[in-house]
Amino acid sequence: MPAPHRLLIATGNAGKIRELRTLLNDARWQLVTPADAGVADLEVIEDGDSFRANAAKKARAYANASRLPALADDSGLEVDALGGAPGVRSARYAGDSATDAENRAMLLAALDGLPTEERGARFRAVVALSFPYGPNVRFGEGTVEGRIAANERGDNGFGYDPIFELADGRRMAELTSDEKNAISHRGQAVRDIAWALESLTAALPHDPHTDAGGRDD
Repeated sequence: MPAPHRLLIATGNAGKIRELRTLLNDARWQLVTPADAGVADLEVIEDGDSFRANAAKKARAYANASRLPALADDSGLEVDALGGAPGVRSARYAGDSATDAENRAMLLAALDGLPTEERGARFRAVVALSFPYGPNVRFGEGTVEGRIAANERGDNGFGYDPIFELADGRRMAELTSDEKNAISHRGQAVRDIAWALESLTAALPHDPHTDAGGRDD
């Protein structure tokens, strides 16, 4: 079997890295993190007005810095009662340095007193695939519908998972990894872009760094 091609997971978010490693479990790709590729210090300002714009910006920046194909994710929560907020600011809803717990607390406070039927929300994800030797960016998208519960429940997942309630009454944070990956917005987005990974694998130049005995210069 040919040596796998390296694919950079363009995020420093440990939760996203875990999910993407599971979703991209393909022998044709050797998944590497920014730390593995020597670009852990790269900072990309997510100032786009959409998940698509931010994902594309991150993918291009990491691909150019690492000289590797890069897959970036931008995702977040859209709450109907808040006009789609927190949206692209989901990770920074309570401030640029806010923790997941602080973001959840601020959202629960914003929705305090709203009845169940007015707490509709969705997770939305866009993944972008960029190559350092080409201008085009490929995209995959996914959404999962639900609502914001009045309290937290569940120990799995990250971000807003403990307060995101699915149609069956379970919180996203109560799902196993396999259950979450089967239905999640990020899982849908990765499956949506699988055609691009499939069609481009054969076209990629040989990557000597994945050979036995190879090294990074």
